[in-house]
Amino acid sequence: MASTFNPKIFEDIKEAQEKWEQELEKAFAKRPERLERFSTVSDREIKRIYTPADIKNHDFMKDLAFPGQFPFTRGIQPSMYRGRLWTMRMFAGLGTAKDTNRRFHLLVNAGQTGLSTAFDMPTLMGYDTDSPKARGECGKCGVAIDTLVDMEDLFEGLPIDQITTSMTINPPAPVIWGMYIAMAENRGIDRRVIGGTIQNDMLKEFIAQKTFMCPPEPSLRLITDTVEFGTNEVPRWNTISISGYHIREAGSTAVQELAFTIADGIAYVQAAIDRGLDVDQFSPRFSFFFNSHIDFFEEIAKFRAARRMWAKIMKERFKAKNPRSWWLRFHTQTAGCSLTAQQPYNNVVRTALEALAAVLGGTQSLHTNSLDEVLAIPTEEAATIALRTQQIIAEESGVPNTIDPLGGSYFVEALTDQMEEEAFEIISKIDEMGGMLAAIEKNYPQQEIADSAYHYQRQIDEQKRIVVGVNKYVMEEDIPVEVLEIDEEVERLQIEKTNRVKQERDQKKVRECLERVEEACVENQNVMQPIIDAVKAYATLQEVCDVFRKVFGEYRDPGIY
Repeated sequence: MASTFNPKIFEDIKEAQEKWEQELEKAFAKRPERLERFSTVSDREIKRIYTPADIKNHDFMKDLAFPGQFPFTRGIQPSMYRGRLWTMRMFAGLGTAKDTNRRFHLLVNAGQTGLSTAFDMPTLMGYDTDSPKARGECGKCGVAIDTLVDMEDLFEGLPIDQITTSMTINPPAPVIWGMYIAMAENRGIDRRVIGGTIQNDMLKEFIAQKTFMCPPEPSLRLITDTVEFGTNEVPRWNTISISGYHIREAGSTAVQELAFTIADGIAYVQAAIDRGLDVDQFSPRFSFFFNSHIDFFEEIAKFRAARRMWAKIMKERFKAKNPRSWWLRFHTQTAGCSLTAQQPYNNVVRTALEALAAVLGGTQSLHTNSLDEVLAIPTEEAATIALRTQQIIAEESGVPNTIDPLGGSYFVEALTDQMEEEAFEIISKIDEMGGMLAAIEKNYPQQEIADSAYHYQRQIDEQKRIVVGVNKYVMEEDIPVEVLEIDEEVERLQIEKTNRVKQERDQKKVRECLERVEEACVENQNVMQPIIDAVKAYATLQEVCDVFRKVFGEYRDPGIY
């Protein structure tokens, strides 16, 4: 290994640092350090100061190189934001499809450059609004999508052949994606033209977010169907967004988020290879989704480590030859779990810091949370402020003017190295268990996240970790914040709309299409084209998902304590 530094410099640094620390101890005898222990939000201890000695084995070309060069620590594009800013992709979903369509138009008119869709809980779980299991939830945490008519209303008037769309959906992802493809084709837009991302990451659901439908093994099979179909039929689409975001929201540390997310990615790549797909054909369309939490430097180091790890894994483990296969392209969302109901305007500052960390970490797209998201679906005003936060960073701060401005920082580079090393150790444990499916069955990631969440909450309760407005600088008075409420009438209108579609469609055709979906499931054929045919005949989301439940069974979380 060719070190970036002259070895003699370390002797000089050691001698100089010892003298400095002697002087420092004299100062601390008069005024001690503020805390007994300084640490990141993930409880990683932080040293007083970092020097070249902390990265003495660094080889510039091997560990860093230049943006656009392996191992992509400094960014996947040679020009990064000097060539093109990140996509500003604000998450939106509320009430009916027409309600959300209005919000989409508002954000696009305000300068948003990509669409991102939040679905309500029944949709996330594969149920129609008229299901008894869906009552009281219509449009509450996102938009209700029951049929192709809803999908057409959702994107009415939006140039889906020119703007990319992200959809955060997991168990029913093949059905929702099928509806989107059908909607585009009904508008005369070829499926090979549309671009976007479907989250479609069920392994993360078993680990963290807990929206379930089928057991892990058939869930992985359905995901592989989408990868195969997208590779052959929808080449501009990211068929999986491998998501660490919800792992972090569930309480993981930054390293756990990094390790479990990349381990999920390994499982998806292996499943597609086992299907017979060429790694260099499908893997360039895999994308990632990370959380940007409140610890500024830890998050920047995490993003840089993630790029380097994935590049090594794809090149060395999976023998990918196309440099695009080595890229870790990722979307970032600021941390919902860092927001507080107390003193909610503080959340604007938290979001700004988290967004800045994402940009300095080299994200490809970004959602900034609104100040009121901890209370309800964001109001238009709050969502606009969140978007303006990104625009101020982009247009006023000067941060995008140079590429990887923190590259070479002794602290950031040391932290990046540590996180990579620790994350690979976790991945090795998962490999020893037989891979991520086996690890999930053993409750390994679930237990690790639960332990970390408990440890973090104990630190807050004991005031070893400060959350402004919650356990320090507490205010007695209430701070009024306008909250968006979804009218209960929305559910009645949505049920009426869905029932109308059911009454007016060709029932025989729907039945035949659903039979073909079932046949594809049973005979291990790719389900995507049968799903597209079914939703074009106006089969509902639940009707298709009920076929999955019938063939593959339903998953019940075992629960751990």
